[in-house]
Amino acid sequence: MAQPAVDKFGALLIRQLRDNAIDHFDRLAAQQHKAPAFLDLQRRLSELPDDVQAVVRDCVLSSVDTGLHDFLFGLVESHDADDGIAVIVDGTNIADASDGLHSEQFTDDGWVARFGAFDENGVARGG
Repeated sequence: MAQPAVDKFGALLIRQLRDNAIDHFDRLAAQQHKAPAFLDLQRRLSELPDDVQAVVRDCVLSSVDTGLHDFLFGLVESHDADDGIAVIVDGTNIADASDGLHSEQFTDDGWVARFGAFDENGVARGG
């Protein structure tokens, strides 16, 4: 079981990065953004067939998950090389507190499963 500091960091990453990125795409696809900066992108996305939009969403999900994994792996590598980069949560270096920081998001009881609004396949939980 992960340390409380590791879970606190994981919850932040999953909710603020992964969930928000997936939700952002879904709002773009549904043309829900009102900001002028998003209007052209929403229009272009809406012109794509539904099956292509689904592929784009899968690409977004894969990219976000890969980015999270690689970021966490980089933190572990930096810790192991003593490069001076650390994430400290409640006084705990999370790379020290986890035996596999880069895999914390993926396990059956990992961060995505416990903290995410979307499951590992990007399906919204609870509706």
